[in-house]
Amino acid sequence: MGTDIGDILVKKELSLDEMKGKVIAVDAYNIIYQFLSSIRQRDGTLLQDSKGRVTSHLSGILYRNSNLIQEGIKLVYVFDGKPDIMKEGTLEKRKERKEKAQSEYKKALEKGDLEKARTKAQQTSRMSESIEKSSKELLELLGIPWIQAPAEGESQAAYLVNEGDAWAVGSQDFDSLLVGADRLVRNLTVSGKRKLPGRDEYKEIMPELIVLQEVLEELEVTREQLIDIAMLCGTDYNEGVKGIGPKRGLKYVKKYGGLEAVLEEKDGSINNITDIKGLFLEPKITEEYDIQFKDPDLEEVKLFLCDKYEFSESRVNSALDKIVEGRDMDKQTSLTSF
Repeated sequence: MGTDIGDILVKKELSLDEMKGKVIAVDAYNIIYQFLSSIRQRDGTLLQDSKGRVTSHLSGILYRNSNLIQEGIKLVYVFDGKPDIMKEGTLEKRKERKEKAQSEYKKALEKGDLEKARTKAQQTSRMSESIEKSSKELLELLGIPWIQAPAEGESQAAYLVNEGDAWAVGSQDFDSLLVGADRLVRNLTVSGKRKLPGRDEYKEIMPELIVLQEVLEELEVTREQLIDIAMLCGTDYNEGVKGIGPKRGLKYVKKYGGLEAVLEEKDGSINNITDIKGLFLEPKITEEYDIQFKDPDLEEVKLFLCDKYEFSESRVNSALDKIVEGRDMDKQTSLTSF
């Protein structure tokens, strides 16, 4: 879930053409959770094969990537490693929320309220070992590289960007900015609609770009002060200070200089300040990774999706055609550039 500082960040709409030929390092857990949340049946049930194995994430990986690759956009998936011990409180609260949503989902189904049931079901999404394993297997067959981070996926993705191995981090969360990513792309999709909460209406969404340096210049703060603002609002490692949101946090940090001074003035408290800042300023990453974009193994993809998970062969072929087209276009562009 990350920190909620979006209201103070400078954002601009981004066209697909502007991302053509660029590498986006996506937070794998973040995007797979999107698939598990949104790709469901009308009553909220996840897509499954006849053996009861979840396939929503595989559907999302296939079709989202085929559309983006056809547009000339290259993705690298970065998977989370072991979470820091300071995140345990957040993870426990998420678990409690999911259990509550599961109970409310069952009640809504019993009442026949399918809309509420679907909304509650979306809040129960979990990343299981089998979902992660099958996601990695499909990515490999599609020729899409993935990296196993030692800790937070967004931190590793930010490192790829700052090393020049990717152009931007792709995630819905803002944490990658706190760990120093030069660029963040949100709403990474060819076309999309988002349902408005509690209403039978949809809003068109467009990819948007947030550039860290532009944010710091516009707000007139340093990156460490941006971390201070996030900590006042609340992060995955700490609860925020009651009554302080991003705009008020920005005002206080600029007025008093930093987090500790704000806490002293406003009689607030946050535990483990130095350790939490360290997770953002010096995150755990690995320098050992290999990014190679390959052609999809067409027959193996069809065996995996159609024979094993009972996908429609015609739909899989259609998606694979887009991937092949995108890869061929990339090769031609590379030869022309050379």
